[in-house]
Amino acid sequence: SDLASLFALTEDEETRRFLGGRPASMQDSFERLLRNAGSWALHGYGTFLVRLKGEAPIVANCGVFRSWRGLPGLDDVVEAGWIVHRDHWGKGIAGEVMQAVMDWFDRSHGHQRVACMIEEGNLASQRLAAALGFVEYGRHEAPDEPRPLVLYQRGGES
Repeated sequence: SDLASLFALTEDEETRRFLGGRPASMQDSFERLLRNAGSWALHGYGTFLVRLKGEAPIVANCGVFRSWRGLPGLDDVVEAGWIVHRDHWGKGIAGEVMQAVMDWFDRSHGHQRVACMIEEGNLASQRLAAALGFVEYGRHEAPDEPRPLVLYQRGGES
């Protein structure tokens, strides 16, 4: 029942600007839901669909999950990620949710390496990553991506 609202979260072109530059698709949203369900089922953690109190629309998707990216240090590891709809940028939603997620993850799963990737130029996400304790460990440039990816980690080795 969250598929349509998750699609609406990522449908806005400005919200997607730092998500690879591709248009939103129902397939992408469906795969995001499946990846999240699988992460929860297999690993005991995943992302949270964030709503404002008493409201139905999803305004953010934030958390930690397992994925396979084909990038150095990002295959089959804990990955942090956050997407906030542009109508809710600058309100501290991602920071509040991600700090709570990281605190919960450390208590529940032990302090371990967590990686994330942020497109170059996404200054708000880079600031949040730094505030959460992530440090840059590499970069990845792909010919089919609009901007290089900056790779970050918190704890452990890449």
